[in-house]
This record gives sequence, C-alpha cells and structure tokens, in this order.
Amino acid sequence: MAGNVIENTQLEIEGLIERDELVLPTLPEIALKVRDIAEDENASIQDLSRVLVKDPAMSARLLRVVNSPMVRSAVPITDISTAISRMGIDFTTNLVVSIAMEQMFQATNEIIDKRMRACWSHATEIAASAQVLARHFTSLPPDQALLAGLVHQIGTLPILAYAEQSGSLLQDAKTLDHAIRALHQPLGEKVLSSWDFPDDIINVTRDYLNFDRAPDVADLTDLIQVATLQSHAGTTHPLAEIDTATVGAFVRLGLAADTETLELEVIAEEQAETQAALLPSM
Repeated sequence: MAGNVIENTQLEIEGLIERDELVLPTLPEIALKVRDIAEDENASIQDLSRVLVKDPAMSARLLRVVNSPMVRSAVPITDISTAISRMGIDFTTNLVVSIAMEQMFQATNEIIDKRMRACWSHATEIAASAQVLARHFTSLPPDQALLAGLVHQIGTLPILAYAEQSGSLLQDAKTLDHAIRALHQPLGEKVLSSWDFPDDIINVTRDYLNFDRAPDVADLTDLIQVATLQSHAGTTHPLAEIDTATVGAFVRLGLAADTETLELEVIAEEQAETQAALLPSM
C-alpha cells in the first residue's frame, strides 16, 4: 500500500514539475549574482565586493564566518574586500551560496515550516562536520565539502512544497516521512542539475546512502557518508545500526571505523563552532 502511495506521489510530483505547476527551488538572487561573477574569468575581488556590500545581512554573515574557525584568520577581519582576499573568490562564492540557501528552508504552513527548519538544521550539522573532516583528513576543498553537506538532502524541498501545495500528506506524517526517504535523492539530482552544480556534488545526493560504493580515492560523498553516520551514532535512527567497519568511506578517509577520531574534543568543538557560524546570530 505504502509503495503505491510513494510511486503515485513521485509520478505526481514529476508531472507537476514538467508542467511548471510545482517549481523546483531556485537559488536566491544574491547566490546567482556572485556565481555569475565567479564564472567570469575577468572578474575581480572588487567586482564581488561591490555586490556583497549591497547586502548588509550577507556581508555580516560572511564576516562572522571569516573570523570563525572555518577560515582561521590570524587577525580580525572587518571589511568584505579583505574577507574575499583572505578566502578567495571561489571559496567566497561557495560560502555565499551556502548561507543564502537558508532562506529556501521556510514555509507558510506551520507543519511544513517546522520540517524545513529541522532539515536545514540537520544540513548545517552535516556540512560543518564534512568541512572539518575535509580540512583535517583530506586534500578535498573544505568549502565544497561544506556546500555538499548543505545540499545532500535538497530533494526534500520539492516534496515538502508538494505536501504544502496539495495538502494530501500533511495529515499523514508517516507517509510523508516515507516519501522523503524514497524520493529525496532522485529529486535532489533534478534540483542540483537545474542549478548547474558540478557532478561531484550532484553525486553526493545520489550516492550518500550507498555504503557499498568503492571509488579509488576519497571524495565528497565519502565525507558526507562519514558525517551522516557520525550524526546518528548512539541514537535510535536506523543508520546507527550500520557497522561502520564495513563502510569504505572511513578507510578512504584514513579514519578509525569506531569513529573515535571524530570524538576528539578539539574536532567536536570545531564542528560546533563551524555550525554556529552558518546560523544567523541571535
């Protein structure tokens, strides 16, 4: 019975998307602007700075991040141009996209809004963990690890938008949860493809729950897998039952399968501070 509901839900969502009756989430304007600048080989730090200073809220968030453990600036940075110089255009762009995405995780319906905010909170936890793992245990770009963590469940958004629009799943939390588990990965691929994200990030949303994958070298998906399993360790979540000794991502990252390395106080503190830097100041 549940299988039929999920199949019908998937067909209906895909049909709505094809008919432009359920629009895939789009990146906020500030994210699109900075990405356009970053893709211009003639663009300068000043070009990017001029766009960012027009958005005081984004500028303030960037300064919080550049002065956090995520970037580890030796001296306090108080202006956007210096922040961009410190981080580089690509890192700044990924960071702006990451921060700007938060505004997509909101809804007018109270039930859906609560789920979206919980989804964003989980995404920031995974992103912070992946970013710290990338910096300490791999040569993978930490800013890409951060972005990969934030979008690994982006396919949840069109499902929640469908639930809010149709109302058919709002009163059935169990079926909605089932639909999210079954559909968020293929829908995530659609969303990230529509945003022209690189393949290695699109692959994350497709493969982060495939614990049998065996690439030759560590990649972004490995980071998200380890961060995801660590986030559920010691809980009643089904993923907590997975034997991490059988998960190749830990080996490729050079981590102990019992995850003791991740529980070092310094690493845990850095993850918490990185996640806090992604959230609005209270």
